[in-house]
Amino acid sequence: MTTRHDGPSATALRRETASPLENILFSAALAARRLPWADLPTRTLGLDALTREGLTHRLMAHLQRHRHGRPARLRTPYGTFLVPADRADAESLLAAADGAGALGSPYALAADGSRRGLSPHALPTTAPDALTEDELDLLAAQVTEHLLPVLGARREDGTLDRDHWHAGMLRLSRRVVVGAAATEDSLLSEIVTAAAAAAGSRTHEERTAAVRRRLAPYLAEPDPASLAGRLAADAEDAEQADLVVAHALALVSTATSVSALQALALLAAGAAPATPPTASPEAAMELALTRYPPLATVVHPVRAAFGGQDRPPLAPGDEILHDGQLWAQHAPGERTDPAWALCGSPSGCGTARFAALVGREVVRMATTGMRPLLVAPRCAAERLPDTLDPRTLTVTLTASDAPCGVPLGHGGPHTAHGARGQADADRLELHAQRLSACAADPGWNGNETGERFRMTLLAHADRCANAAADVRRAARRLSD
Repeated sequence: MTTRHDGPSATALRRETASPLENILFSAALAARRLPWADLPTRTLGLDALTREGLTHRLMAHLQRHRHGRPARLRTPYGTFLVPADRADAESLLAAADGAGALGSPYALAADGSRRGLSPHALPTTAPDALTEDELDLLAAQVTEHLLPVLGARREDGTLDRDHWHAGMLRLSRRVVVGAAATEDSLLSEIVTAAAAAAGSRTHEERTAAVRRRLAPYLAEPDPASLAGRLAADAEDAEQADLVVAHALALVSTATSVSALQALALLAAGAAPATPPTASPEAAMELALTRYPPLATVVHPVRAAFGGQDRPPLAPGDEILHDGQLWAQHAPGERTDPAWALCGSPSGCGTARFAALVGREVVRMATTGMRPLLVAPRCAAERLPDTLDPRTLTVTLTASDAPCGVPLGHGGPHTAHGARGQADADRLELHAQRLSACAADPGWNGNETGERFRMTLLAHADRCANAAADVRRAARRLSD
C-alpha cells in the first residue's frame, strides 16, 4: 500500500513550527515597531542588547541555529508565517518559488497588522534602467528643472519645506515617467496610488480601468523624453505600456519623495560618508533603501505546492514573510536590490532599479555645491533611529564652502541654531493647534467641569502659540 503525501511531512512541520516562547518573542518584536520610543530607556543606559533590534537579532540567530537555516513557522497576532533565517535564504527561496509559479500577489504588512496591496509588478522587455549617456544627461536636466523650485521654496532658515518637496517630487516623477504633458496632473498620481492600494481587492479592476483611462491621452502620443516614450519604441512593450507606466510612476514617486529625502538625512547624519571617494548619492540612496525600505514587511502567499531536496516544502495557503528589518545586521557595504525595497517582486524588477536611479540623481543634484544638515530628528551615524519618517524630517542645505551649519544664501555663525529654533517653533504651533482643536470638541459642553477643562486647554494653547512666536523671532535673528 502506498501512502500519498500532498503536503509537508509531519516531521518537516514539527521542525518548522516554532515553540510558544519563540512565537511570543517574535510577536513582541513585530508589535514593538508601533512604539519607536520603547527603546529609549535601554539605549540611554547603554543596554543595546535589550533593545528591539538587539532582541530581534538574537532571536533570528537562535532560529537559524536550531533549524539549520530552514524557515520557522511562527504564529503571530497578524497571522502564521514562514520566516526564513536570513536575507539571503529569503530571497533565494522566494525567487525559486516565484520562478516555479508557486506564489500569488504579495501584499504589505503594516506595523499595526493591517494589509495593503502593492503596485502590480509589470516588467517591460526594454530594460528601464539601461540608459545611454544622452538619456542620463536628459534625466539630469529634468531633475534640475523640478528640483530648483523646491530648493527655492525653502523656509527663511534654509530648511526644505516637506510639502513642497513631496509635491515637487511627484511632479518630477510624472515628468520622467509619463511626459511633460502629465507634469501637473496630480490626479494621475492619486489614481495610481489608489489602484496600487486596492490590489487584491474587489475594487482593483475598477481602479485599474481608471488608471488606464487617465493614461490613455498621454500614451496615445507618448513624450519621447520620458519612460513612456522609450517603451513605445518597442512593439512588445507598447501592448502593456499602461501597466508598466503605472507601476513605474508608483515606484519613482516613492523613491524620490520618500527615499531620496531619507538619503539626504543620512548624508547629513554622517551615516553615508560625505567626502569623496567613498561618499556618493548611490551610497546614501542604497543605505536609505536598505535600512528604511518603503516596503519593510512584505508577505508572499503560496498558491501551489513547491519544494525539493534542498528547499523547504511549501503548501497552498502558506505565507512567507520577507522582512528586511529582521536582518538589519547586514554586512558592511552589502548592496540591496531595490526590487526588495520598492517593488516586492522576488524575481527582480528593472523598474525598481530605474526608480532608485532617479532617486540617486535627485540626491546628487541636491548636494551639488551644497551640504545637507539634519535639524530633526537629532541622531548620529553610530545610533540611527529605527524609523525615519519623511514627515518628521527637517533638513537644511548649506553651501559646501561655507562654515558647517550656515544654510545656502544665509550668513552668520549661529544659523544652525536658527534652523533648530524654527523647527521648534513649528512644533509649538502644531501643539497649540491640537490643543485648540481638542478644546473645540463639543464633548466639553454641558457642565462646569467640562468648561473648566476647556478653558485650561485654551490657556495652554495660547501659551504655546506665544512661545512659538517668541522662538521664531529669536530664530530669525540667529538666521540673519
